[in-house]
Amino acid sequence: MRTASTREMVILLREVAQKQYILLRRYPVNTVGGLLAIYVFFALIFFGGRAVAGPAFDDSLDSLIVGYFLVTMAFSAYQDLAGNVMTEAQWGTLEQLYMAPLGFGRVMAAKTVVNVAFSFLWGGATLVLMLVTTGRTLAIDLLTVIPVGIFALASVVGVGFVMAGLALLYKRVNSIFGLLQFGFIGLAAAPVEQAPLLKVLPLAQGSFMLQRAMTGGVRLWEFPLADIGVLVAVGVGYAVVGYAVFSVLTRRARQRGVLGHY
Repeated sequence: MRTASTREMVILLREVAQKQYILLRRYPVNTVGGLLAIYVFFALIFFGGRAVAGPAFDDSLDSLIVGYFLVTMAFSAYQDLAGNVMTEAQWGTLEQLYMAPLGFGRVMAAKTVVNVAFSFLWGGATLVLMLVTTGRTLAIDLLTVIPVGIFALASVVGVGFVMAGLALLYKRVNSIFGLLQFGFIGLAAAPVEQAPLLKVLPLAQGSFMLQRAMTGGVRLWEFPLADIGVLVAVGVGYAVVGYAVFSVLTRRARQRGVLGHY
C-alpha cells in the first residue's frame, strides 16, 4: 500500500464528511426524529424524576446531564461505525472500499474521525436542549471537554470495530449490538472512585473526568497525570485492539467469501 500525502488524506476526510452530511440531509425526518427521540427520553427522565423525587432530584441533575451527554455521543459513535459497516455490506459497496487507492485501513480511519466529529455535534445539540429544559448551567471548557471526550469515545470506537467485524462474519448480531448500548449507560455511571479497577473499562474514566470538568470546573491541566494517562491508555488501547480484531474478522470474511453478502 502506497504512502498517502497529507492532501490526499484531507480530501478523503472531506469526502467522507460530505457523504455523511448528504445522508443526514437527504433523510431529514430520520435525522430530526433521532435527535427528538434522544431529547424526549431525557425529558421523561427529568420530569418523571422531579415528580417522584421532588427537589431532591435536583441534587444529582448536573451529573445526569453530563452522563447523558456522554452516552449520547457514545451511542452515536458506536452506531455510526458499526452500523455504517453493516450498511455498506447491505448496499454491496463494502468490497469497493478495499479497492480504494488509499487502502481500506485509511478509509476506515477517515470514517472513524468523521463519526467522532459528528458524535460531538449530536452530543452538543442534545446538551443545549438539556440545559435549556432544566435551566442549569455547566462549566463547558472546550479545551477540556473535547480532548477528554475524544479519548472517552475512542474506547467506544474500539468496541464498535469489534461489533462491525462480527457483523461482517456472522451477519445477524443485532441482539448483542443493542445490548452493548445499555452497557454503555452502566459504564458511564461506573463508580471509579470506589472501584479504581473500573477505570480500564470503556467510558468509565472519561465519564469520571467529564463529571469533574463540567460540574466542578476542573481544567484538563488540573487533573492528576495518572488520570490523564489512564484516559489516554484506555482510549488508544481499545481503539487499537478493536481495529486489530476487526482486521482479523474481515480477513476471515473474505476467505469465506461472505464479505459482500448479507
